[in-house]
Amino acid sequence: MTRGELDIAVDWAAAEGWNPGLYDADCFYHADPTGFLMGFLDGEPLASISAIKYGDSFGFIGFYIVKPEFRGQGHGLALWHAALESLKGRNVGLDGVVAQQENYVKSGFSLAYRQIRYEGLGGGISAASSCTPLAALPVEKVVEYDRQFFPEVRSHFIQCWVIQPHHHAIAIVKEQTLVGYGVLRPCRSGYKIGPLFADTATMADAIFRTLVANVPPGQPFYLDVPEVNSAAIALAEHYEMRCVFETARMYTQSAPQLPLNKIFGVTTFELG
Repeated sequence: MTRGELDIAVDWAAAEGWNPGLYDADCFYHADPTGFLMGFLDGEPLASISAIKYGDSFGFIGFYIVKPEFRGQGHGLALWHAALESLKGRNVGLDGVVAQQENYVKSGFSLAYRQIRYEGLGGGISAASSCTPLAALPVEKVVEYDRQFFPEVRSHFIQCWVIQPHHHAIAIVKEQTLVGYGVLRPCRSGYKIGPLFADTATMADAIFRTLVANVPPGQPFYLDVPEVNSAAIALAEHYEMRCVFETARMYTQSAPQLPLNKIFGVTTFELG
């Protein structure tokens, strides 16, 4: 895809109810400009997929969409095979809708865990005094901290992600060391928190409250939580968020050894 064609895929994602961020596309494309594929028929775009390459060993698939009127004709499968071929030799991850889980298994993916999307409403939550703007830190420190939560370094993506227009990015620093951060961004509907990484549940709670304090009263906000992190589930339930969607986190090889107990909010279902 060209950068302009990615906007088409983002609109398709919105039509599917995936609620993309208003400014996600720039950062997505920045992560790997060669990683977005589009299928055409007689010059008309009809299918999309992303196959993002991170470092030398990891890839992530998202944006797998076929326009409804072209489904069931093999176009999506052709694009799927092209995406997998572009990531050959890497461990590949995805967050797939549960209904497609069996199809992903046939392609060599194994379930690692479920991810739950929670929805809340803004208003009535106050910011924590222990937090500081993420912009006060050198971006290299953010990339270094983020590295422990992802199978490969993703510096180009993170450097863009934490300075999106109209975003809020919050950190907790202890003894000059970054121990947690989170980002809130505007979406087609409401806002999404992602990522939300923290060394402890208490720190995650402080970052969460400070981010949500920026959500206008009555506006929805969303947090995508790995089900295996019981403290993250407890955080969402404590603030009376409700489960509205789930995905299956799957990999072609062994699941990466990540500190899931410190992942309180996934960065994005599209890029991992």
